Amino acid sequence: MARPVPAATATLRALRFLSGQPVPVPASRIAAEIGLPRSSTYHLLAAMAEEDFVVHYPDDRTWGLGVGAWEVGLAFAQQEPLARLARVPLARLVDTLGQSAHLAVLHGADVLYVLEERARGRPSLVTDVGVRLPAHLTASGRAILSTLPRPQVRALYPTASAFVTRTDLGPSTPTQLRDLLGETRRRGHATEDGEVTPGFRSVAVPLSAPAVHAAVAVTWESGADLAEDAVVDAVRSTAATLDRRLRGR
Repeated sequence: MARPVPAATATLRALRFLSGQPVPVPASRIAAEIGLPRSSTYHLLAAMAEEDFVVHYPDDRTWGLGVGAWEVGLAFAQQEPLARLARVPLARLVDTLGQSAHLAVLHGADVLYVLEERARGRPSLVTDVGVRLPAHLTASGRAILSTLPRPQVRALYPTASAFVTRTDLGPSTPTQLRDLLGETRRRGHATEDGEVTPGFRSVAVPLSAPAVHAAVAVTWESGADLAEDAVVDAVRSTAATLDRRLRGR
């Protein structure tokens, strides 16, 4: 006989499952994922909907994350524990390269910057804490998107109308993005040059810790005397340090 699933455990499992889905899903899929009978799952979802953690779409007979889950996720991204864990490694990365570094998390089809370490004497960047930018244009966003299942990327970018531009550079169709992410996946790091801000380029490496859609990046002036290979190695080392910290090692 299967052990009963505590309500708190079932709630957390449902939230984790829904957070990984590109679109709302039927209750039957949620029930199968969290190990509850369908009737119990409906009761659980109704209680979660009352607290705004999930939303019911009756026309489609599906359920998705609600604003309550978004608020908790945003608070986590902005405060605990990712930014705190990353502060010292990012500061060391800045000291190593003499360039500004930042940490970003995926937020829909955007990246949200949760930490920036500004290098002394370097110009201000648009990647300040709390800023959101289109994921497909940024090195951080491309690094994170390259780790997602292809169906999830397609759900975020279904047609050319989903693409925006800042400098008339960057992918503008699903095919172009797919090719770019394939190259990023093979290399293990992402780049962008002038697609966010003219005259600046970036390198980013995704974190690999489970359920963390984040990336570490460094941005510098395109004309600076800085070897990209050295930047990639330093960013990759910092990402590995963060992964170990997130895993408690």
